[in-house]
Parts: sequence; structure tokens; C-alpha cells
Amino acid sequence: MDTWPALPYPDWNETFETLRLWLQIAGKVRLVQSPWINHQWHVTLYVTSRGLTTSPIPHGVRTFQIDFDFIDHELRIDASDGQRRALRLEPQSVSRFYRRVMAMLEELELPVKINRKPNEVPEAIPFDEDERHKSYDAEAAARFWRALVQVDRVFKQFRSRFSGKCSPVHFFWGAGDLAVTRFSGRRAPVHPGGLPNMPDPLVREAYSHECSSVGFWPGGDQAPYPFFFAYAYPAPAGFAEAPARPAAARFEQQLGEFLLPYDAVRESADPDAALLEFAQSTYEAAANLAAWDRKALERAG
Repeated sequence: MDTWPALPYPDWNETFETLRLWLQIAGKVRLVQSPWINHQWHVTLYVTSRGLTTSPIPHGVRTFQIDFDFIDHELRIDASDGQRRALRLEPQSVSRFYRRVMAMLEELELPVKINRKPNEVPEAIPFDEDERHKSYDAEAAARFWRALVQVDRVFKQFRSRFSGKCSPVHFFWGAGDLAVTRFSGRRAPVHPGGLPNMPDPLVREAYSHECSSVGFWPGGDQAPYPFFFAYAYPAPAGFAEAPARPAAARFEQQLGEFLLPYDAVRESADPDAALLEFAQSTYEAAANLAAWDRKALERAG
């Protein structure tokens, strides 16, 4: 088993698009039941040793969590009173998956109503009407999760170097990316918004403060291969021309981000070092050009 598995996007893009919508359903359940946390950190998912989880979600005096298990290929809902429901992860439409998850929550006496319109997708078919997306390749989903395990592990090492305000390493179910974000502590200019099926006020709240972010995305129509990305908001003057490492990293003008192909990391002699070098060099570009107080924000040793 490859520690850093291959993820050829064209071979599993239909599974990813379906899985991304299933993950949005779980994420929206967490969204409506959780107290608001700045930058929408209350909505994200987290990598586990078996898949992805919402972590505990409050519901009255009880809690529950939704787990995607990519070893046994199950979705499980566990309540704090010991009750459990599960369904098999297998080819099925988004609408069927949505109905089954909502029925499981009802059976557990944990009723939840969510906005059925997906986010950050060009064509937002309501979950309960989506018969188009119905692919699930179990082996591909497992490879994706195994890649997330490695990225999560390295990102957490990178996160440990920073003592200022920093996000958890978390999975954003809107786009389907795993990311960690550092903050300078200063307010940022108002974000212009304009993300597909994402309300502008939410985007502006997410980018209310100056930040530097690094993440991983398995691919999409505009870039049909998995890659790591890094950006700054607001991007300081000269950011696009700043040196980034390793040598395979480049600035993509159309996206406004530094990109590093996933394959360049997984095929390197030391994938951990290559990814840490990308994260550190792009952070330094943002922090130095924007005059962050690095001495106060970074952890010695």
C-alpha cells in the first residue's frame, strides 16, 4: 500500500463529485446545529484514522457525530446515549443518500432541517432532487482518504510552528479541500465575494482578517489533477513573483494562488519535507511582504 497513493483525477472525478455532495449534507447538519465560530470553523470536517468526521454536534442535551468510514465504507451516526445508525457507502444518488441520512436522524430522535442547496458548485441541484450524481468507487474513495491522512499529518506539523491565531487543520466540504490558515492579527479589506453558490456575507466573514493559507485539493474541471495550493488575503504587492519551493511550485495567475502538484510531492525522495517546504516558503512570502510581526507570531524551536 502506497503511503502517498496515486490520485488520477480523471479516473475518479465522478466519485469525488458525488462524495463531495454527500459530505456537504453531513457538513450542513453540523452547520445548523453548532454555535457559530469565527471564519466558519464550526462547519468543517476532520480527518480520522478511518475517514472523516463532523466531531460531536449538539442537539439539546445530547450530542451526536457523523462519521464517514472509508475502510468499512459506512456512514455512521453515533449519539451520546449509545444509539447508532449506519448505512453502506455504495453507488447511490445524492437524493437517496439525503433521504436515508435524514431518516436515520429522525429514528435517533435527532431531527435536523438543512438548506438542501449545495454550495460552491456551478450547478446547485437540491440534494433531494439530485439523481445525476450517484457514483462511488470504494477503492478510489479509500485512496483519497489515505492521501488526506498524510496531508493532515504534515499540515499539523506545519501548524505547530505558529503561536499566533491559526485554524485547525480541517476539511471544507464546500470545495472539498483540506486546509490550515494562519492570521497576522490585523483586519483585512472587505472581500469582493463572488464565489459560486456561496453568500457574499459568509465569504466576507471568512476573510475578515489578514491571512496566509495552505491546502490540498483533489482536482476539478479547471485543474484536473490533485494539487497543493497557497494564497494570502489580501495578497501583498509582489506576492505572485515571490520565490516558492520546491522547484515544481509555481504561481497560477488565473487562480491567484501558488500551486504544487500532488504528484511532485508523493514522487519526491522526502514527501514530508517537500510539502513543508512549500507551506513554509509561501507563508514566508506572504508574511515578509505584508510585514507580519513574525517574531511575535512564530514559535521558537
